[in-house]
Amino acid sequence: MTTDETSPAHPQFAAALQELGLDVEIRRFPDETRTAQQAAEAIGCQVSEIVKSLIFAADGVPVLVLMDGASRVDVERVRWELCAAKVTRADAKAVRETTGYAIGGVPPFGHRTRTRVLADRGILDHDVVWAAAGTPHTVFAMDPKSLVAHAGATLVDVREPSEGTRADVREPSEGTPADVREPSA
Repeated sequence: MTTDETSPAHPQFAAALQELGLDVEIRRFPDETRTAQQAAEAIGCQVSEIVKSLIFAADGVPVLVLMDGASRVDVERVRWELCAAKVTRADAKAVRETTGYAIGGVPPFGHRTRTRVLADRGILDHDVVWAAAGTPHTVFAMDPKSLVAHAGATLVDVREPSEGTRADVREPSEGTPADVREPSA
């Protein structure tokens, strides 16, 4: 992977690939692949094969959540996983400050700052997944287990339940305050 002006990868992401010893093909598209739907249409894959890299703030501390493109993050489940009092979606400024990338181009690794990473187990449902390569026009493919490993992610279940399914009810740990024990249904 080269990092000159002709390389389709964002220079920061290209440097991360080089540091990790990864040789992945970066695909650049003339139209934006900012949303999971746009990326799936450009690539010709299912929306669930797209990995969204989403930044949240857990008690004010940034956390990255990797989620398949067809699902939504259940913020209460993230809160429960992190034993946080409050989890909110980060704004565009916080995303750029934390990762070095704009929303719609955030890759799963290669960020400006080291951030805790949670990966929803749903991304393991495919042989290959696609993620942003640092810009709203670029993507790369990788097997999901490698992607999780390179991101340093912890596998969790943080997707919103599907219609008609009941959310997991978890038993609280001894000594855990009641307000952080269970996700609300």
